[in-house]
Amino acid sequence: MTRSDWGDWLVREIEESSPEGVAIWYLGCNGFVLKAGDGTTLFIDPYLGTGDPPRTVRMIPIPFSPEDVTEADALLATHEHVDHVHGESQAPILENTGATMYAPDDSLAVARKEEAWHEAWDLDDEQFVDVYEDESHEVGPFTINVEPANDPDASHPVSYVIDHEAGTFFHGGDARPGEFEAIGEDYDIDLGVLAFGTVGTIPDKETGEPVRTKWYSDETQIIEGANDLRLDRLLPSHWDMWKGLTADPKNLHHHAKGFEYPRRLELAEIGDRIDL
Repeated sequence: MTRSDWGDWLVREIEESSPEGVAIWYLGCNGFVLKAGDGTTLFIDPYLGTGDPPRTVRMIPIPFSPEDVTEADALLATHEHVDHVHGESQAPILENTGATMYAPDDSLAVARKEEAWHEAWDLDDEQFVDVYEDESHEVGPFTINVEPANDPDASHPVSYVIDHEAGTFFHGGDARPGEFEAIGEDYDIDLGVLAFGTVGTIPDKETGEPVRTKWYSDETQIIEGANDLRLDRLLPSHWDMWKGLTADPKNLHHHAKGFEYPRRLELAEIGDRIDL
């Protein structure tokens, strides 16, 4: 069971809000909540774990306990890594709300087989939906478009383009440039999330020896990705999470100023709300 550093105030703020269009909350790491005016609520990659110290050390608070979530319609996962698919973070949300989890096959294999969520939580198989590139799913007023993602560290990553009459939101997971250009041609994206971080040394899983590690886009790559996607607004994520890989997103102002996109840099800290 995960324990929140903040109590339940953020969950209550989200559930009690009544956005005119779509409101978005940043949960830290690569987690987000989208809520439409009719109350439809999407969670994307919520991770409420502490990592695996000393290899991966969480540098930000755990913003809520998953057991406190009472309203959710869908939970989206971008790929199978533990900070994107995590039973203790996500299964209680599915159990409490009856929400549906949308995820690619390797992500659902973690939930169904490796971690066997159904054995520890009261979940139905109908709550798990395999997603594939180039298909769409309707959840309330949201259209969730599944697109490819270039994440060389994942076995089957996807990205999501989420359409609503208020605008279009993109979540790239931990993807780096390589698949973004076609997405930018096909959609008019108002706000896009791209993972950003530095290169650091992380202990190897097997030996514990420090290894030069790059899991996310650096300053040059994230602006390249924003240009390929033709983003009106770029919201960097993941920069706050792991000790040794944190970054300062304010520096991106200097990298972005010489390019057409993003037209604006949107900076958010854990717990912040952004309106689409």
